[in-house]
Amino acid sequence: MARNPYRRPDHRSRQAREQGYPARSIFKLEEIDRRVQLLRPAMRVLDLGAAPGSWSMYASQRVGPIGRILAIDLQPIDYPLGSNVTFLQGDALALQEPALATFAPYDVVLSDMAPNTTGFSHVDEIRSADLFMRAVDVAASLGCRGSAFVGKLFMGATFEQARQHLRERFNKVRIIRPEGTRRRSVETFLIGIERK
Repeated sequence: MARNPYRRPDHRSRQAREQGYPARSIFKLEEIDRRVQLLRPAMRVLDLGAAPGSWSMYASQRVGPIGRILAIDLQPIDYPLGSNVTFLQGDALALQEPALATFAPYDVVLSDMAPNTTGFSHVDEIRSADLFMRAVDVAASLGCRGSAFVGKLFMGATFEQARQHLRERFNKVRIIRPEGTRRRSVETFLIGIERK
């Protein structure tokens, strides 16, 4: 049986914990934010697949006390997210529209969602692309004009289809593989800028 390379914490995982974040994914969003100037004070943010909470915690600090964040995940979040964050436990892509639209229209929609992996890369890539494209649809539906979207996607045969899906809804598309991504990971992030 193959050893899970993600089981043991690495230096970035330890660094995240030392800074009060539950996961190393904080550094990925931090880099994306720095490179595309994503988050600003007073913004409204929708965080799809928010557990364990690092992205919502980071966004909470960036948008400040006037900003609002709706964080949604199937799993509970045990970390304090900030007074400007509302957490809903449930399926981010199956909740009724009124629940998703709590702070809509959103300035930014984030999706760090990933499928439960099967070990079969082609199956995992298809599932990742499905989650990605559904999250893009949520961003297109609930984002304000000119809003932005950040979504995780597993690289594979469905990549171009997923990128095209994003291009149809946003004026600019960027691809970023943050430095915080593990070398063996197939994940990358697509950023949609300026919702049409």
